Amino acid sequence: MKRQSIVTALAVAALASGVALAQDKKPAAEKDKMADKDKCYAIALAGKNDCAAGPGTTCAGTSKVDYQGNAWSLVAKGTCNTIKTAKGTGSLTPVVAKP
Repeated sequence: MKRQSIVTALAVAALASGVALAQDKKPAAEKDKMADKDKCYAIALAGKNDCAAGPGTTCAGTSKVDYQGNAWSLVAKGTCNTIKTAKGTGSLTPVVAKP
């Protein structure tokens, strides 16, 4: 009976360490994925942003207007400032609306 308990404990420990290793790899993969991307503000159409859509919104897909200055979309690194919209070009920093 004692041997069965030890075998069970070892099996549970092996499964737990496998889960931990799988979780550790995901953040690294996400960082690698982001390495060739920039957050580009003021280029997304309403409801099509990736995140950061300002007060009253939660995140992805919550921008209220086209080209909202504080909403961003991920784009290929180095291309943000070349993206042209009806309100100007993309920006690597949030754009404050002009009165």
